[in-house]
Amino acid sequence: MDPERLWSRAERPRRGRPPAHSRAEITEAAVALADAEGLGAVTMRAVAGRVGAGTMSLYSYVPNKETLLELMIDQVSGDHRLPAEPSGDWRADLRQFAQEQRVIMRRHPWLPGALSARQTFGPNALAALEYALAVLAPVDLEAAARLETFSLLTGFVSSHVSYELAQERAVEAGARASGELLEAQDRYLRSVAAEGRYPHLARALAVPSHDSAPQAVFDRLLDRMIDGLTAGV
Repeated sequence: MDPERLWSRAERPRRGRPPAHSRAEITEAAVALADAEGLGAVTMRAVAGRVGAGTMSLYSYVPNKETLLELMIDQVSGDHRLPAEPSGDWRADLRQFAQEQRVIMRRHPWLPGALSARQTFGPNALAALEYALAVLAPVDLEAAARLETFSLLTGFVSSHVSYELAQERAVEAGARASGELLEAQDRYLRSVAAEGRYPHLARALAVPSHDSAPQAVFDRLLDRMIDGLTAGV
């Protein structure tokens, strides 16, 4: 993967007839396919079929699937609706940024898994990164630490969304409501804790439970994450 070749050089027009397709069109088709069927369904043959091109001709626009994945990640990174400038309340802005990341990752369920394979930052991803670093500018952190904070925050959101989606798939596969599963799990844990072998668990269960709605859980964990990332600031 050559980031300069991928991002810094515009698509060069080929000699002869105008190209029948564009890299943007191919990327859009790949994203739509991944949204509908998962990242495993994204093959050069399948994407070519979506745009009405021959499989081999697709390679004249995108050299390989790895490059296509980079293009896909950057395209959906453009889903961010970033203000021109941070508000100045860095905690609120960072929370809002993470909430938007969660929305985007849930809109594109393949994205959390794809991020772990990302090799470079395209223009849309760089715009999101620049905004996040601007949000963190008032925080008493070194510039490199702000980059690490962004990475950790994105990693948290990605991991949590992956967990949310996995839980939803498990509920669907079991044909049970999520509330029923939570109640069954609560009964089981309380019965185990009552045996006396898990005193720390028993004390934790004795505390009134928090709101278990997915958004509420994410909000609580996000606040703890931000507090931990900037502890001592």
